[in-house]
Amino acid sequence: MARTQVGIIGAGPAGLLLSYLLHAEGIDAVVLEARSREYVEKRVRAGVCEHPTVELLREIGVGTRLDAEGLPHHGFSLRFDGRDHRIALSELTGRTITVYGQQEIVKDLIAAHEAKGYPVEFEVSDVELAELDTERPRVTYRDADGAPRELDCDVIAGCDGFHGVSRPTIPGGQVKSFDREYPFAWLGVLAQTPPSDEELIYTHHERGFALHSMRSPEITRLYLQVPHDEKIENWPDDRIWSELSARLATESEFSLREGPILDKGVTPMRSFVAEPMQYGRLFLAGDAAHIVPPTGAKGMNLAVADVRVLSRALVDLLLHNRSERAVSYSDTCLRRVWRAEHFSWYMTSMLHVDPASDEFQRRLQLSQLRYTASSRAAATSLAENYVGLPFE
Repeated sequence: MARTQVGIIGAGPAGLLLSYLLHAEGIDAVVLEARSREYVEKRVRAGVCEHPTVELLREIGVGTRLDAEGLPHHGFSLRFDGRDHRIALSELTGRTITVYGQQEIVKDLIAAHEAKGYPVEFEVSDVELAELDTERPRVTYRDADGAPRELDCDVIAGCDGFHGVSRPTIPGGQVKSFDREYPFAWLGVLAQTPPSDEELIYTHHERGFALHSMRSPEITRLYLQVPHDEKIENWPDDRIWSELSARLATESEFSLREGPILDKGVTPMRSFVAEPMQYGRLFLAGDAAHIVPPTGAKGMNLAVADVRVLSRALVDLLLHNRSERAVSYSDTCLRRVWRAEHFSWYMTSMLHVDPASDEFQRRLQLSQLRYTASSRAAATSLAENYVGLPFE
């Protein structure tokens, strides 16, 4: 049986960042990941980094490539009524967001682990957690060669996403779930073409929501609202470009740049929170504990906020035998989680066309959009949530 202080399940941003933060404080940790290194480094996910996320990555020394290749943004557009209405993030808050793909952060963190010799095991299987309500929880699994392994821990961190093994391991009745599924999904495409605008464009259109984003000066990321059960086979490339052009059109001149589509897929949208985010010596972080619809760009950033809180709690617990932060971990995180859940719901409700809505509800949407675009107070509220509220 191997021994470590913290067993971390999942090598996404949450698990890798937690491991790096703990090692920096002298705490041993092992990261276990079911997928291959190649898979997690290429898995396209979020792309908007909040100001606090960027500052933390810089602070711990893994922000060099982010600073060199990330795209700082000082604002974004709400596009409705055929016109752009800019939300001036920097002017309203003094802060920015940075467009830098989640998979790039994963690459940076894996490279940092490799450089320092911190252990990350890929392609593990049959992961099971045990003895969670004791001071010596265990992880059993098979390594990449199929050999059985057992890891004796002081703490286990479940950073393995919504479909991972960590949360379902908690005994029934110990966690309450809050869940909402939306009647639409996002069809996302990655296109090899320069962005059509310097900033993100969030579009409310009678045909449905659309988002113009980017990943680099040469790669554009675009999204269309589609029915929740839509099949990707129904969307050949020509149809995607035609629909994007229709929804992103403005009264003034706007030219959508087209190019080869490198990747496309349909992502269902849901809101989900598990309370509490801990059971015994198991602590949940990131998507294992909560999901937000992607409209507010909060998913990865919430994971970063979770592990920042958790790392400090585990330093207190394992190095100084102080349990206060560990005991209050869930309550501390959930304050931020529910704020982000509300903001993501607000952005989603304001910008998407609900197939069950009537004309009254649609007039309310337009009223909210017009108020947000014309009121400095309303725009500031949106902006300060979007760039990321300060860490606790």
